[in-house]
Amino acid sequence: MKQLSLFPEWEDETAKSSINNYDERQRIETKFSHLIQEELKLGKLVSYISNKSLPILGLYRYKEAFAFSFVEEFIKRFQLTNKDLIFEPFCGMGTTPFTAMHANIKAVAIDKLPIAAFIANTMPLFWLVEPSSLHHNFELLQNKLRQFSPADVASDVAIMKKAFSPETLTELCQWKTAIETLSSPIKDIFLLLFLSILEPCSYTAKDGQFLRIKKDKKIYSPTEILQQKIYQAEQDIFSMRTLWGNKKRQLPQIQLADARDLKNVQFSQKPTAIITSPPYPNRYDYTRIYSLELCFNFVKNFEELKELRFSVLRSHIESKVQDNDTPNHPVIAEIVDILRQQGKVLNNPRIPDMLVGYFVDMSLVIKEWSRVLTSGAKVAMVVDNVRFAGELVPVDLILSEMAEKVGFKVEKIIVARYKGNSSQQMGKYGRIPVRESIVIWQKN
Repeated sequence: MKQLSLFPEWEDETAKSSINNYDERQRIETKFSHLIQEELKLGKLVSYISNKSLPILGLYRYKEAFAFSFVEEFIKRFQLTNKDLIFEPFCGMGTTPFTAMHANIKAVAIDKLPIAAFIANTMPLFWLVEPSSLHHNFELLQNKLRQFSPADVASDVAIMKKAFSPETLTELCQWKTAIETLSSPIKDIFLLLFLSILEPCSYTAKDGQFLRIKKDKKIYSPTEILQQKIYQAEQDIFSMRTLWGNKKRQLPQIQLADARDLKNVQFSQKPTAIITSPPYPNRYDYTRIYSLELCFNFVKNFEELKELRFSVLRSHIESKVQDNDTPNHPVIAEIVDILRQQGKVLNNPRIPDMLVGYFVDMSLVIKEWSRVLTSGAKVAMVVDNVRFAGELVPVDLILSEMAEKVGFKVEKIIVARYKGNSSQQMGKYGRIPVRESIVIWQKN
């Protein structure tokens, strides 16, 4: 069955490009060239690095986030006030809603990945607790830790069988049970800190798009490192109140939801801005990178983990492409045709399917944004162009052209930094940098 295109006016163009081998990438680069401008000073802000030095945001290592100061910058550029509502459809660790809270701006944020939605929901809760209560509750739980039975976790997932020594796993599971006896918001804060210690207590390391086993790695004692995290959190609460004041703030609304379908997302008013960064089509599988956290609290077994893996935005190579999924943009049709038909050597043959699925999904996302945003609403979205077998994929331009088709004006495409490719890519195809961009759109 032929898929009904969200952009039927491109169907003839897509077919034409396949027949005549028309260079669609040259066309789209030429079309948007006058809107592309460099602001390389923003390069540091599209990374999570500066968050590590800020209170609360440095407690959990979510390296795919952008910076608190990035959100501040675009709140200022968009001239947002407490009359506005910021929507963050890919909230990750929640930098956008956390920053909006400090700016006294209402925010709604969602994520399909449950660990992300949980972190984003928990970060603002640190405002609600007294620092001394963390240490007090830690001591109470530690004194009777051995009395707690180990919690059930998704132990049938392969990485869980390799990640921990038996003694460490037992201790971690006892802490999980102990934390469940607390009441919110202390319970949520303790659970966040607990999830943050899983990697240092394991033989794993988050390494690019994988969670790798490193048997020679130093392993930390769960109780000792959790105590360190409690101390760090206490200091962060003091620092946060010193840095940002102690006045009450309106907590953002965080929901577990899918950006491709916003019908069940509750908004108190139509959003006036989006500040976000979706997953990049770069093969990163967040259900693998954060599999330890997911297995300890969010999935019961491998089947649930696999179901989640196939339900998130299709930016990784295990994404399933349906029979009726076809390239929905002429540039993607051109690239996929080259990768599939011209004998390109790919390090994974599923990359063309991933690209098709990703842009089908993102077209649904953008259409939903057009539906829920108020007229004149602004969008600032960080995206990363990618390159496979030497073929550059101009993600920023493709998504911008999709946005035009559903009622957005592309105001500018800001190049925040240029990124190199893997040494294998550069060895075969040369050192051609790719853009990491911030696309700025306005809803007509």
